[in-house]
Amino acid sequence: MSKIEKLVQKFLGVPKDMTWEEFSKVLKYYGYIELKKKGKTGGSRRKFINRKKNNDVIIAHKPHPENVVKRYIIEQVIEKLGL
Repeated sequence: MSKIEKLVQKFLGVPKDMTWEEFSKVLKYYGYIELKKKGKTGGSRRKFINRKKNNDVIIAHKPHPENVVKRYIIEQVIEKLGL
């Protein structure tokens, strides 16, 4: 099993300790890219878009000051992806 497959399995288990970087890698695996921030600061809201799925958009808040993604965000993304 590859590293990304292990990461996807972790993601599907709705972990309490998934970092933003891991979360981004999983979305990239499913074809989503993170859009660049606009403006001077851009805030903590991040958009991921999948151009192969009619520009489907996933919006998530980048956690701070900790780097751990909230479980409810992971659950919402799993539902949106239909997994």
